[in-house]
Amino acid sequence: MTLHNAGDLARRLAENAEAVCRHYLSAGRRHGNYWLVGDVRNTPGRSLYVRLHGPSEGRGAAGRWTDASTGEFGDQLDLIREALGLADFRDVADEARSFLALPHPEPDRAGDCLRTVPSRRAETGGTSTDAARRLWDASRPLSGIADVYLRSRDLANRSGLAALRFHLDCYYRADADSPTETWPALIAAVTDLAGSVTGVHRTWLARDGKGKAPVAMPRRAMGDLLGHAVRFGAASDVLAAGEGIETVLSLHEVMPDLPLAACLSSAHLAAMVFPPALRRLYVLRDDDPAGDHAVATLQDRTQEAGIECLVLSPRLADFNDDLRYLGRGAMRAILHPQLAPQDVARFLHPVTH
Repeated sequence: MTLHNAGDLARRLAENAEAVCRHYLSAGRRHGNYWLVGDVRNTPGRSLYVRLHGPSEGRGAAGRWTDASTGEFGDQLDLIREALGLADFRDVADEARSFLALPHPEPDRAGDCLRTVPSRRAETGGTSTDAARRLWDASRPLSGIADVYLRSRDLANRSGLAALRFHLDCYYRADADSPTETWPALIAAVTDLAGSVTGVHRTWLARDGKGKAPVAMPRRAMGDLLGHAVRFGAASDVLAAGEGIETVLSLHEVMPDLPLAACLSSAHLAAMVFPPALRRLYVLRDDDPAGDHAVATLQDRTQEAGIECLVLSPRLADFNDDLRYLGRGAMRAILHPQLAPQDVARFLHPVTH
């Protein structure tokens, strides 16, 4: 059987959705009826989910994917196009036929399978960056539930937290087949070096603030994230960067004058854009293979850029665990020998509470 049109190719790929994912999204893994991965370009993570089984058409169809961070979605042909960076659908169709071991059409019939494959967005009112900015504008200063949550993580210093806001009723949807819920949420602005909001990170919270909301994925980002970060403090010659917001805010408790950047994932940490004046970068290491890869990548990049790179390692799983279970005095003792001597007096404040 020779397949000439896009619909037939998409259906055949959907019948083999898990095999497609294992081949093109090898950094992901199966979780129930979904394949989870960071994005359609095969970054490690959990933002993008592909439905592995379901009806052949309509809502919940097998092979359909959605990226919760960017709002992008599509079928298996879109997945191949984005994963390989293909622009011409003829190339996408050829790749699909090769994967499925199907015969290719005769040259004079090749035009039968052509179609326009636009980049798709869930936000019909604009890009995911536009949606992120609207959510940021609709959010309010930290108060109430958000304050309770931060204190439950032993994050008490409220100075310099302009990148954080609170939304009382932030929409949450587990996947394309789930109903929409609303939960309180901590909203963090993702910005570029000029301070423009390019995205947001949402942490959905329990209604009493004493922990995260009881949902499958209580943390998600949306918008333009690559190279950008949630920033605390103005960029200078020294910067500390890590993955998680709570991790970098833990340093803020004992080093409140040190500029900080939370890049939200190991892949985005490795790809962070360096401020022009940066001379020394502290990397907050997460103890896992992805974190080790980010550190190695940043060490190579900083060496090429003439920037000193120092790694800060926690005693426990991460610096928020150090803060919560060991205390501020222990945090100071853990950080002191890992800092450049000139930065100890400059940034490492004595513990006052």
